[in-house]
Amino acid sequence: MISRIDLRGDALPEGPALRALLPRADFDVAAALDKVRPICEDVHHRGDAALIEYAKKFDGVRLEQVRVPAAALAEALQGLDPDVRAALEESIRRARAVHRAQRRAPHTTQVVPGGSVTEKWVPVERVGLYAPGGRSVYPSSVIMNAVPAQEAGVASMTLASPPQADFEGLPHPTILAACALLGIDEVYAVGGAQAVAMFAYGTESCAPANMVTGPGNIWVAAAKRYFTGRIGIDTEAGPTEIAVLADDTADPVHVASDLISQAEHDPLAAAVLVTDSTELADAVAKELVPQVAATKHVEDRIAPALAGRQSAIVLVDGLEEGLRVVDAYGAEHLEIQTRDAAAVADRVKNAGAIFVGPWAPVSLGDYCAGSNHVLPTGGCACHSSGLSVQSFLRGIHIVDYTREALADVAHHVVTLAEAEDLPAHGAAVKARFAEGEQNWHSGWKVPGQ
Repeated sequence: MISRIDLRGDALPEGPALRALLPRADFDVAAALDKVRPICEDVHHRGDAALIEYAKKFDGVRLEQVRVPAAALAEALQGLDPDVRAALEESIRRARAVHRAQRRAPHTTQVVPGGSVTEKWVPVERVGLYAPGGRSVYPSSVIMNAVPAQEAGVASMTLASPPQADFEGLPHPTILAACALLGIDEVYAVGGAQAVAMFAYGTESCAPANMVTGPGNIWVAAAKRYFTGRIGIDTEAGPTEIAVLADDTADPVHVASDLISQAEHDPLAAAVLVTDSTELADAVAKELVPQVAATKHVEDRIAPALAGRQSAIVLVDGLEEGLRVVDAYGAEHLEIQTRDAAAVADRVKNAGAIFVGPWAPVSLGDYCAGSNHVLPTGGCACHSSGLSVQSFLRGIHIVDYTREALADVAHHVVTLAEAEDLPAHGAAVKARFAEGEQNWHSGWKVPGQ
């Protein structure tokens, strides 16, 4: 059901050589670019008409318009199961508590007397959020994208989710209800690359956005790459991943259930156990069989995900080697189920989010931990972080110098400008001191200095 990779005995290689030994899904965004390019440009030139045509072609629905009526949002919230509503509201409450604490205040550094640099934080003006609607429905992703944007102070927010044939061409009602709970009233029944194009270019119905966030399939990821530079993006999200670093203290029932929990997302989802215990490895492999048989989505998602090249049990000699492996892997979600798990977690360098001990499963983070579940995949945790308030803020430096403060450093500016063969840079400083305008040689100093 799941393969094994034995890294015991020999010294582990470094860097890319170690990463090459670890399981990873094939997810070729570059190859998808050629297919999304004409779709994106069609939306650019034909706007809403192209979106309506793609809804029929890709989603099997006939739309009169792409914007979801306000009445549909209200109706979805009214019809929401009370238990689901309570769970969504608690998820929102906890996410707000965590993300509100991430807000950043302006900070001024007095560099020299009369010379200061202030960094202020300004939110992106308009954000387009994407909520998938393929194999599963993710109202939790609406929360994870919207809450940090709202806490950052984003003034204008819109959301797109694929139209559903089962719901008269509207996005799934639970998605609409989540939008209503969050106060998002601009929602579009648009999916895939065409949704990203709508946000990037704008159409008759939808004003263009400055940034697009939210998980999606390979076509969404490819469209994000296509528009990078024109709009900001969160990440090119690939298939979800879980890695578990465990020793002989871990419960194989817990480990197996956690691996399955991520495998049920997608047949390309990755489930990786890293352990120095062959007894645990054997017990987890054995435990997977009845647990998989007892769950849903076995044939279309879980079984191919666990059997795929992206999933494996990785055997290592000890904890130190295990830490090297998980850092090389850079998992989206990393569970630590070892002795003194908190101390081990503190040593991890590369992970999207870390879940400590037996009572912090990834499922908690997906919904109600308060953390964000929009996280880097495909090893990108070695250089990128998950979605946060910071994702929606831009730091702007405000430079404020008096005449005296500029005079004190002017000769350094001129020297560096001339060292880079950019004399006009130095001249811009010299021009501010009248007596120096006639003297352009490198020994120039501000008169009186």
